[in-house]
Amino acid sequence: MSGLKNILLLMLICSSPAMAGLSVFVSVLPHKMLVEQIGGKHVDVSVMVGKGFNPATYQPTPRQLAQLANAELYLRTGVPFEDSWLPRIRSVNPRMPVLDLREGVELMPVDRHAHADHGAVLDPHIWTDPLLLEHQAALVRDLLQRRLPEYADEFAANYQRLSHQLQDLDQEIRRMLDGVAQRRFLVFHPAWGYFARRYGWLQLAAEHEGKEPNARELALLIEQAMQQGIRKVIIQPQNNSKTARTLAQAIRGTLVVADPLAEDYFSGLRDFARLLGESSD
Repeated sequence: MSGLKNILLLMLICSSPAMAGLSVFVSVLPHKMLVEQIGGKHVDVSVMVGKGFNPATYQPTPRQLAQLANAELYLRTGVPFEDSWLPRIRSVNPRMPVLDLREGVELMPVDRHAHADHGAVLDPHIWTDPLLLEHQAALVRDLLQRRLPEYADEFAANYQRLSHQLQDLDQEIRRMLDGVAQRRFLVFHPAWGYFARRYGWLQLAAEHEGKEPNARELALLIEQAMQQGIRKVIIQPQNNSKTARTLAQAIRGTLVVADPLAEDYFSGLRDFARLLGESSD
């Protein structure tokens, strides 16, 4: 029996795909794209929060935790599940470096009325601003160059290509939103704050620090949306809230879906910009 077990184990090992390069874990899909674009064939990237899952409530699977035990790099971005799980991840792999992709970024509070230096909850959705994603790409480039110096020139060239693509996307979004007069949008979960700051919009959010609005807050939001002619409530595909539907009905509007965690980053931001332009017609 033991011989059979050994044979089966050997077959499993032989059938497992070989690692293509440096084993890197990221928290969200947009950063998977980023690392793959810069690292190319020299990185093997895994994402914690896959398609359809919510970073606020996500719990890593046993398989992911097993893989993390052998990972060589983790890129964090400040999404909620990291606070509770990163200490545990570090405990299974204490030598794994962790790069904080918030380095050098002027972080925004989730609540637009709060101050970042007064203990406010900070918005982790930095990547919704393509120029801030470009900054994060430079952090990744620099780290990969330190870890794999023999490929430094390749990483630099890959970064330059991605940088140009992100700058082009920024200019495309500006053209799409040029001339739009009404620059406020209503979301259920406040995931688009950095996008709003970059392009001169104001994000109104129903949810606050992960909590749904109470009756008074909801009434105030409805009044504000009605006064400003907002007729769409933007939700994420990861969220399913009765409150969002109630809000849409109250403003005599509709629910529309936009995904800040889209796997196709460029299409996701274009679609969101297009949605804002249509909402303001």
